[in-house]
Amino acid sequence: MVTMSDVAREAGVSMMTVSNVLNGHRRVVPPTRDRVLTAIEKLGYEVNLTARHLRSGRTDTVALIVPGFHDYYGDVADRIAPLVEEGGRRLVLERTGASPRSEIESLSVARLQMYDGVLLSVAGLDRERLESVRTKAPIVLLGEREVPQRFDHVQLANEEGARLATAHMLARGSRRVLVLGGAPGETSGMASLRRAGWETAHREAGVPADSALVVPLTTYSAHESREVLGGLLDAGVHVDGIFAVTDTVALGALAALADRGIGVPDDVQVVGFDDLDVGKYLSPGLTTIDPNHDEVARSAVRLLDRRMAGGDDPPEHVVVPVRLVVRGSTRA
Repeated sequence: MVTMSDVAREAGVSMMTVSNVLNGHRRVVPPTRDRVLTAIEKLGYEVNLTARHLRSGRTDTVALIVPGFHDYYGDVADRIAPLVEEGGRRLVLERTGASPRSEIESLSVARLQMYDGVLLSVAGLDRERLESVRTKAPIVLLGEREVPQRFDHVQLANEEGARLATAHMLARGSRRVLVLGGAPGETSGMASLRRAGWETAHREAGVPADSALVVPLTTYSAHESREVLGGLLDAGVHVDGIFAVTDTVALGALAALADRGIGVPDDVQVVGFDDLDVGKYLSPGLTTIDPNHDEVARSAVRLLDRRMAGGDDPPEHVVVPVRLVVRGSTRA
């Protein structure tokens, strides 16, 4: 087996210099670094990562743990990965399926030892369960649920985004705006926050908000959205605007309207939330809320880098601003 000593001898440098090159230290001048890398390639030297991790106490790996890999979470992962890689680490993705059990297991001591830091998107756990997590491991929480103050947390301006979406339709003549994927009775989480923004927009516009137009969903899939909205329309429920709590939900809503020959935006205006790329290519294009994925990624990685560096600053709770993107599914 080729050893580090063999590489040092081939390159004509010390073992410390070889170690510095392998660990990415900038103190090694480029010509020396090139000699070491050439020797490594020539001799076929392979780093024993397990031994390195045991010595350094690092894994050079960050975990992003999310409910699934589709839509919003996929976009965020695409933006987080290069930021993590810039720091010389690898990003590992885990899926919880929004299961409280899976989320709490991801924060167990055994799992946390696998990574230098963890970004966890909380979808299933409530604040009380998170209070039971006692660890000093670097953790940053993402998502729209209420979390204990002792954790760093990045979330979207959900209520403001929903207010913008609904106010936009009300200002363009809608008076029966259905919130598809709202959560009647809930007080925390994405759906309840977006329902609250829907209510605020009605209050500010002086238009009564009909609670019968708050329609819950279970999976937030396009298929479910299409079926649920289709059933309401077939039952004679009158709407002239739809605020879909995600763009995926909006896709199902547009399909249900098209199935029945209902025009968008002339008969019913539709606004989504997430600004997925697919919305740009629909006809008409989907008016939506841009959740500022880039800022979500930057904030999450910045906070995690600080924790991994051993910072003892007070926890930071970041609310990322959002904006309305107007396309053809709402009236001019």
